[in-house]
Amino acid sequence: MDFFLYIVACIYFFAPAYMANAAPPLVANQSKLFLSLAKPIDNNRKFFGKPILGDHKTWRGLFAELIVGTGYFQILFLIHNFFSLNLYQVIGFDQYLLHPIIVGFLISVGAIVGDLFFAFIKRRLNLKPGKPFIPFDQINYCLGCFIFLQPIFNFNLLFWLVLLPLTFVIHIAFNRLGYNLGLHKAKW
Repeated sequence: MDFFLYIVACIYFFAPAYMANAAPPLVANQSKLFLSLAKPIDNNRKFFGKPILGDHKTWRGLFAELIVGTGYFQILFLIHNFFSLNLYQVIGFDQYLLHPIIVGFLISVGAIVGDLFFAFIKRRLNLKPGKPFIPFDQINYCLGCFIFLQPIFNFNLLFWLVLLPLTFVIHIAFNRLGYNLGLHKAKW
């Protein structure tokens, strides 16, 4: 097996999760779109005196993740098939098991659930939004996707073992870039 090709295939498959995870801060920080949805998912409720998720986890961000992740998977799926890239076969992804819209939706929901779960944990640990929670800030959406995708697609363990450190590095690199360009408020 060509390990470089395997890494490229992992990144190609998981790119919709990366894009979904990047969507909420970009929508919130760079646009005034859908301001009516810029309301906290937890409605500012508390759990044992602490915010459930925090006011930065909004419905606007949630819908941005769903739309971007699902849509981006559709685009990459079409490109993959149009150019006969065979990257899905390299990682053992059966692209015909489910409709691509469902796969994109599952990737997006997995990213959202991972992000929200670790936001909940951060609030329990008294960590403010934007404060580092390394490595979970960087891989939370990868863990969420594992929960939603693994039971259906039964990826090889190597897929996740490659994807976790890749996601950690890619997340930090793009957050630093976004921070330096003024697109993101956190460096990590």
